[in-house]
Amino acid sequence: MADPIHQFEIKKIAVLGHIGPYEIALTNSAVFMIAAVVTIVGFILLATSGRSLVPGRLQSLAEITYDFVADTVRSTAGKEGMKFFPFVFSIFTFVLVLNMFGMIPGFFTVTSHIVITGALALLVILVVIIYGLYKNGFKFFKLFWPSGVPMFVMPMIVLIEILSFLSRPLSLSVRLFANMLAGHITIKVFASFIGLLATSLGVAGWALGILPFGMLIALTALDLLVAFLQAYVFAVLTCLYLNDAIHPGH
Repeated sequence: MADPIHQFEIKKIAVLGHIGPYEIALTNSAVFMIAAVVTIVGFILLATSGRSLVPGRLQSLAEITYDFVADTVRSTAGKEGMKFFPFVFSIFTFVLVLNMFGMIPGFFTVTSHIVITGALALLVILVVIIYGLYKNGFKFFKLFWPSGVPMFVMPMIVLIEILSFLSRPLSLSVRLFANMLAGHITIKVFASFIGLLATSLGVAGWALGILPFGMLIALTALDLLVAFLQAYVFAVLTCLYLNDAIHPGH
């Protein structure tokens, strides 16, 4: 049976240089991230180049994506949160395209690496902290000091709020990483199981492989749904955290 973990291996493509003892290399992960950015920018430019009153398919898809993200931002962070629309739109489309790339056979699943999802999560939290302090000053720390709580339990509540805030980048990164990793491993295992039956049992193996093949199709469809949902969840949680920076009071 083929190794289901081999598909997540980061491979060096070219060495770009060195910074002291550290090597700067172009990897398959970097290539697919660059490809995702090029795909998104190319799609937006192509879809909006005509700007027809009666939109075509590409323009309609671009407008639907725009409205979808805008409605998500307004419903979770309010109208004031729309100033972060470019940021949320970039996060959503970037994660979505990377997830969809990972569904193509032979492509690399960038979001299956926690170093990538962790970097995105840390970026979100840094934006929340920097903007929260910029807009609210020390009032931002009201986020950890809920109103209406009796003073004798306040130390425990403050500790819980701080731990909850610090766990946000962990939950953001692990949720995306774990779902993409688990989904691709499951698909790989079922696909390998079909090949194993066929090579070991011949015609009977192909007949017995019908059931795992059906499961493979169902799991692929489910993984496609998960790929979209995880991008959406990442965007929604980003908006909720930005809402805390805009309105830190409870």
